[in-house]
Amino acid sequence: MALTEAEQQRLSRLAATQRAAGMSADLRGGDGRVDGNRNPITTVGEDGGVGDGGEQPPSPSNIRRQRSASNRNNKFGQLRYPYAILEKETDYLQIEILKYKTLGITPQKDVLQEGVRSSKNFYKNEEAIGSILLPIPQNISSTNSTGWGEDSLNTIAAYGLGAAGDIIKSPNFLKGIFDAALQAGGDLKSLAVSGQAQDLSSSFFASKAVNILGANTSFSGVLARSTGQILNPNTELLFNGVKLRSFNFSFNLAPRNGREAREIKKIIIELKRNMAPASTITEESKNGNAGLFLKSPNVFRLKYRTGNSDHKFLNSFVVAALTNVQVNYTGSGTYMTYNDESKTPVHMVMQLSFQELSPIYAEDYDDFGNENLEKEGAQQPIRGVGF
Repeated sequence: MALTEAEQQRLSRLAATQRAAGMSADLRGGDGRVDGNRNPITTVGEDGGVGDGGEQPPSPSNIRRQRSASNRNNKFGQLRYPYAILEKETDYLQIEILKYKTLGITPQKDVLQEGVRSSKNFYKNEEAIGSILLPIPQNISSTNSTGWGEDSLNTIAAYGLGAAGDIIKSPNFLKGIFDAALQAGGDLKSLAVSGQAQDLSSSFFASKAVNILGANTSFSGVLARSTGQILNPNTELLFNGVKLRSFNFSFNLAPRNGREAREIKKIIIELKRNMAPASTITEESKNGNAGLFLKSPNVFRLKYRTGNSDHKFLNSFVVAALTNVQVNYTGSGTYMTYNDESKTPVHMVMQLSFQELSPIYAEDYDDFGNENLEKEGAQQPIRGVGF
């Protein structure tokens, strides 16, 4: 049956409409199928989710809250060796373990007035996780160091430095350059009259010329060879920085009974646990996989003590990090243990290395140095030799 021209045009328009509907469905992620009402046909996925017939993009992974994988911040009270009564006159070293605190960043509006934050006073009133009491070891000492170094500035360099400073300080930059050029011209003229400029210039250009030919010499070397003199370097020893103090201790551990053996074991465990960084895991994690970050180890507050008070003479400490723990389980050179459940070694030597978190400044000694320091009308006794 032949179609009339009007019917053919009507069918062409219907086909074009269906193609347009299919393209729109494709842009929305479907497969182009439509129902009788020209709506796209949706599909149900295997997981029960409703889709439009196309693949769904993967959902982004969420980084969940991290927590420490260690329980090292659990308080453990006080450990001590030897396990004996502390008398009023007993001298010992107290090691307190403190949770590490981040310094943070000083706000921009305050940094020029307040400076950068320091950890020196961060732990002043910090409560300890636990404390360890040990006998004061042999060969204790303190070493305070300051950074100094040589620095040189010859006359020509000093002249250039002075000229640059004058230009920078000048209220009119261009006028400052002009005045510096005039001053340099007059100085060079007087230097040329003395004949010293000729020696300097000839030595300088001679050193450059011979180095082109492969020689390895300097302006100072050529000047010394040709005239028997060098430019005065004006060498000075100048302060260039501060240094952090370190302390090393060695303890002989010889348990006399089961209680002291257990105390020594706990002391070694807590020192090693708190000097080590802790990995982070997610809040819901139950396996031992390491997380994204490592948390800083805990820090230590050291004090020489006599009974219940600070030692009246020995040095004080800044809060420090424990950088090294070394335990020799054959302290006498021979492997020997008790016949207990743990097979505790008879003699051990434990070596600890600490490094302070902050340097020592002059103001830290303001409370030291006088037999009696007057404060608010009261006489305060001196607190040892200071840091």
